[in-house]
Amino acid sequence: MTMIKTGIRAVMALCFFCFLFHAAPMTAQDKLFTLEDLNFGGTNYHNLRPKNMFLTWWGDQLMYIDAEEGGTIDKKGKKNTLFQLSELGDDWHSAMNARYPYPDESLVLLKNKKERVLFDFKKKEIVWRQPFAADEADQYWCAKSRALAFKRNGQLYVRDAQGNEQQLTTDGSREIVYGEAVHRNEFGINDGLFWSPDGQRLAFYRMDQSMVTDYPQVDIDPRVAEHQPDKYPMAGMASHVVTVGVYDMQTKQTVYLQAGDPTDRYFTNIAWSPDSKRIYMFEVNRDQNDCRLKCYDASTGQFVRQLLRETDQKYVEPLHPIQFLPWDSSLFIMQSQKDGYNHLYIYKENGEEVRQLTKGAWVVLDVLGFNKKDMSVIIATNEKHPLQRNLYAVDIKTGKRTPLDNGEGVHRGMLSASGQLFYEKFSTPTTPNTINYVELKGGEPKTFTLLTADDPWKGFVIPHYECGSIKAADGVTDLYYRMVKPADFNPNKKYPTVVYVYGGPHAHNVEASWHWYSRSWETYMAQKGYVIFVLDNRGSENRGRDFEQATFRQLGQVEMQDQMKGVEFLRTLPYVDMTRLGVHGWSFGGFMTISLMTNYPDVFKVGVAGGPVIDWKWYEVMYGERYMDTPEQNPEGYARTSLIAKAANLMGKLQIIIGYNDPTVVPQHALSFLKACIEAGTQPDFFVYPGEGHNMMGHSSVHLHERITQYFEDYLK
Repeated sequence: MTMIKTGIRAVMALCFFCFLFHAAPMTAQDKLFTLEDLNFGGTNYHNLRPKNMFLTWWGDQLMYIDAEEGGTIDKKGKKNTLFQLSELGDDWHSAMNARYPYPDESLVLLKNKKERVLFDFKKKEIVWRQPFAADEADQYWCAKSRALAFKRNGQLYVRDAQGNEQQLTTDGSREIVYGEAVHRNEFGINDGLFWSPDGQRLAFYRMDQSMVTDYPQVDIDPRVAEHQPDKYPMAGMASHVVTVGVYDMQTKQTVYLQAGDPTDRYFTNIAWSPDSKRIYMFEVNRDQNDCRLKCYDASTGQFVRQLLRETDQKYVEPLHPIQFLPWDSSLFIMQSQKDGYNHLYIYKENGEEVRQLTKGAWVVLDVLGFNKKDMSVIIATNEKHPLQRNLYAVDIKTGKRTPLDNGEGVHRGMLSASGQLFYEKFSTPTTPNTINYVELKGGEPKTFTLLTADDPWKGFVIPHYECGSIKAADGVTDLYYRMVKPADFNPNKKYPTVVYVYGGPHAHNVEASWHWYSRSWETYMAQKGYVIFVLDNRGSENRGRDFEQATFRQLGQVEMQDQMKGVEFLRTLPYVDMTRLGVHGWSFGGFMTISLMTNYPDVFKVGVAGGPVIDWKWYEVMYGERYMDTPEQNPEGYARTSLIAKAANLMGKLQIIIGYNDPTVVPQHALSFLKACIEAGTQPDFFVYPGEGHNMMGHSSVHLHERITQYFEDYLK
């Protein structure tokens, strides 16, 4: 607790320093930003990002990656070029995907549009190549066997190192999907293919979604618009059925894990045993309140044993596969928030819990890997402060944590092969980007700075970025906010103010990184004379189980209570013009925007809601039922959170913006709300981006933010 309080004092002191740092007066030479400068789709965006380096490891040797070459870089930052693309021939145009898969061999893996090759940078020759075709999707290459798993026309294939090709499936289609992430990525799953450590077996997902209803998306580009439906399982409706297959390169046979009836179950976070003989998988019931870790024989698919079971009155949410200790294959680490916070536990292979490795009122944010010599695990936590991300080595035997960084800001790192070296990239609210080389060879970590980035915004008019905390609606919980003020801020003036909101699970808006993690659009709005206020309410991430689960079965309700505490805080500030208060958010934030405007219509004058959820009964099964249960189980909650009945409450100016082909929050949400507004006689505005999904991509994002800005300029200013 003392450490947490110390971290809070340090962060609050930095908040004040950040205000002073940016309080310099403007000069005639200061430039103004455009959205082409600030927005990620903008033509000048890349020039205004903090300077960076692209790094990776070759065993324990740090390597730099540039567009046309790669080589070593030492702890003093000295580079030694090992290869140039010109040495490979005319078809090679980028080295940014370079990897060094073999710690003891002078081989770099490179890929273009036609093939992947292993180039020996000492002999200056290509020693192995693997051609592939443009129609080979979801490619997953295995360094151990040099085999490639991929899909062609919906079927799953494997091509070995010699180029021999094996077709694994014949029934692949839009209804039977192989080798892709399943359960709509809601359990931390990003892949659907899993090579064994020895490279001889491939585990893969098979998803049968023939029973899932189609959502009628439309492609408007052909002469006559065409129906292009998405499979979209809505809360309470039929969900897809997933099984896990295992292909053996030696026998050329496929078996399926004998997990029983897969109906209304989720199979997630697949892991292999170090000897490639067993597969471990978390299995979750449809209610998502009962999670079991089970083991299967990879050669037969037979069930071996259940290792553990975790239940919760609300929900259990496995997001990470188990990880075996590199020096002891009889032990593995599991992440769980069963004590209220995400922590590490050590288990025996038979499922016996050995001990809880980390503990405290803070969250393990990530496991970077293992230091094999010191027998420690390297982790990232917010132990110092909820807004920070710091790195530690944790002794597996004792649980002792050794800090590995300077204790400030937000740090991310990548370990070398042995785990005795890592590089880290970090920023603080006033430092854009620093890259360090760190040695962990006994004793205290030794740090060598490779890059300290200058402020890329030097010479521009830069707003004031501030941070602070208020109490949640429960009167106890600390909530953290960011405020962005115009560069020429005058506390005696009144400013139009926009509340930017997300508010949903698995996301946060405020952290102790550069500019307090501020979005570039906030800078643009401050430049135009607005104050921007951003608050992370209960329900958002990295504050523990109870903080997130406070919203269970009533999405938007607790979140609104906390956001209105933020509004109460704004009322105390003499420079906030409460007659000109706006709100904006996207996705869950779009839902929150309309929720706030219709539940507190006399508070918010203008809102822009992007991709908003309107009624959770139209949202997908995994996410919707985790947080709301089904409409049949929780009719009161669905009725209370639905915005359809709130359409008549709309008083202010509201613009709703969606991607016309959004597969995440389908257009039915926005269209149904518009229909309800027509019936109620209220007048929202509406804009769509044809062909776009849940987020606007490329330069469309610049157009989007121009539109959002102009709406506030027209109606709030």
